[in-house]
Amino acid sequence: MEKLKMFFQNRLYLEVFLAGALLLIASIFGLIVELIIYALYFMILLEIVRVLIGFIYENRVKLRSLIDIFIILALREFIVNVVKINKEQFNSIFDVFASSTNYHILIFSGVLVFLFVLRFLAKVTSPDEYCNKNSIKTNEV
Repeated sequence: MEKLKMFFQNRLYLEVFLAGALLLIASIFGLIVELIIYALYFMILLEIVRVLIGFIYENRVKLRSLIDIFIILALREFIVNVVKINKEQFNSIFDVFASSTNYHILIFSGVLVFLFVLRFLAKVTSPDEYCNKNSIKTNEV
């Protein structure tokens, strides 16, 4: 009983157990892509709720959280376009530009790169990051 209690207290074991169980169930039913897509939907909803709660309590919206939401949404759309919709073969580089689905994939790739750069800039220029660095420097002196 004590080992079972320790198992559920350690988050890593619980996360690995749940992920393994979900992967096993999804692979048995052939729903791995759908599981990933719905997990990304769930993450989007969690991030939106976190932004709303942060706005209610702190009266501000953290830009990093909003960018995270858009990154997850773009990843979801990218996965849907690549895995579920795109059924084309590529024999040359010119085949990439022969379909509108491939244009969507290129656009989502560009959006993802842009959002990751924006996320990096939001982290570097964040007032929270600036305050944390200053408090560390003042504590060292």
